[in-house]
Amino acid sequence: MSETNKLKLGIPKGSLQDATIALFERAGWRIFANGRSYFPSIDDTEIECMLVRAQEMARYVEHGALDAGLTGNDWVLENETDVEFVTSLTYSKQSRQKVKWVLAVPEDSPFQKPEDLAGKIIATELVEFTKRYFAGKNIPVTVEFSWGATEVKPPTLADAIVEVTETGSSLRANRLRIIETLMESETQLIANKSAYKDEWKRKKIDNISLMLNAAIAAQGRVGLMLNARKADLQTVIGVLPALNSPTVSQLSDVEWVALNTILDEALVREVIPKLKAAGATGIVEYPLSKVVL
Repeated sequence: MSETNKLKLGIPKGSLQDATIALFERAGWRIFANGRSYFPSIDDTEIECMLVRAQEMARYVEHGALDAGLTGNDWVLENETDVEFVTSLTYSKQSRQKVKWVLAVPEDSPFQKPEDLAGKIIATELVEFTKRYFAGKNIPVTVEFSWGATEVKPPTLADAIVEVTETGSSLRANRLRIIETLMESETQLIANKSAYKDEWKRKKIDNISLMLNAAIAAQGRVGLMLNARKADLQTVIGVLPALNSPTVSQLSDVEWVALNTILDEALVREVIPKLKAAGATGIVEYPLSKVVL
């Protein structure tokens, strides 16, 4: 296979690694990561994977060392890289929610708003973005890089921090309160601009995008199949909170139809009894691996 028909794909190493590999598996690709190797294998001969820290991914994609990769838009903004945004993929290590970069201070501090931190020290891993944020507000601060355990820095080593959070639980556990949200971030599939102009690579990247989004769309959803008399059809349809209008098919008995639909798994326990009461029968719930919207 020529190098042209080989896609160099960056997988985020670290906190997102396991969630990303699990997402690819649901999408149809099995990635096998050895703990010592930065080049995991994948069951697709057209893809070559490399584990790269999310913080560095956009730079390697921009420079062409990678054709595409997954990283947060926060690190694209931090590095001010020029890449192609292919699609947003809302998943993280804990949930399917976007993460937030927040400005936080000790609970008992007098600081209530960013302006109160003029002349103070801010600790963060997101140094350049934080500098630009405060400069845009004309608030003079000193921004210091934090190598980790950022939540424990205030008040001894810093007056405030800019930190990423999903639930805020770690901040609360360290007696910190949020005074401002600087940005929301989610995982992005990004591509090198030259690679994305290549017809083969663009199609391969777009296919990956399609399947990853299909796997995400299927999370927390199930399919339902059921039968109903035509006389009860509108009542049954009224019970279904469908993703789209349910598919209705004629059965061999002209008085009966079959319905097929998709709904949130959390609603099943409420919907099935209502369907039964509305006259539905032969109700079958089945799992989904992908939903292409």
